Amino acid sequence: MAAPAPRAVLLDALGTLVELVDPWAALARELAARGARVAEADARRALLAEMAYYRAHHDEAVDAPTLEALRDRCAGVLRAALPEPASLLPPAAIRDALLAALRFRAFDDAAPALDALRTAGVRLVVVSNWDVSLHGVLRDTRLAERVDGVLTSAEERVAKPAPQIFARALERAGGIPAHRALHVGDSVDMDVAGARAAGIPAVLIARRGPEGGPEGLPAGVRVIRSLSEVVPGGLPTF
Repeated sequence: MAAPAPRAVLLDALGTLVELVDPWAALARELAARGARVAEADARRALLAEMAYYRAHHDEAVDAPTLEALRDRCAGVLRAALPEPASLLPPAAIRDALLAALRFRAFDDAAPALDALRTAGVRLVVVSNWDVSLHGVLRDTRLAERVDGVLTSAEERVAKPAPQIFARALERAGGIPAHRALHVGDSVDMDVAGARAAGIPAVLIARRGPEGGPEGLPAGVRVIRSLSEVVPGGLPTF
């Protein structure tokens, strides 16, 4: 007899539901529009420095004021990493260019998969290492209306792979038991390991990776290429 399908699906955000659209070229365009032309390679180097700072500090942005403060600091890191003439732009111009360059889009399979899962009665909760701005990203991409809850590491004061954030997601899903849930994410260390530590079965979504998944993937963990692989009729069972 086949095992029952999941009653709740937890989902990572970046790389699973949404992607960042070509930020290097976008930053170069935004800076040029403000009177400072830079090579795309220089924009990329500077933005990578900003992203490294953001990853180290994003959990500090727990509300609107702290988000604005973080964005100011990130813009400062970006400005310091840019060559002239971009580094000579006013801080406000750099900040505006940065925010304009960071645009997210939903993967084409995201909305259809979420709709199909909800139609099947599955509870859906996003679990992401992100600041409070994730709510706006999901609203802008029309995904917020398709899920039952969103947990960010900044607001929860705990980040993946800690099992606590997954346990809270199960509560947000209505108290679904861990063994009747499924987590989908694109990181072995953050998503697969974190979910399994919380007793939740996991699948790895590798949209552009090797068929067998990355090194270090635990035995028996399924690798998928699209969220369509977790819709009714194709839901993993356990």
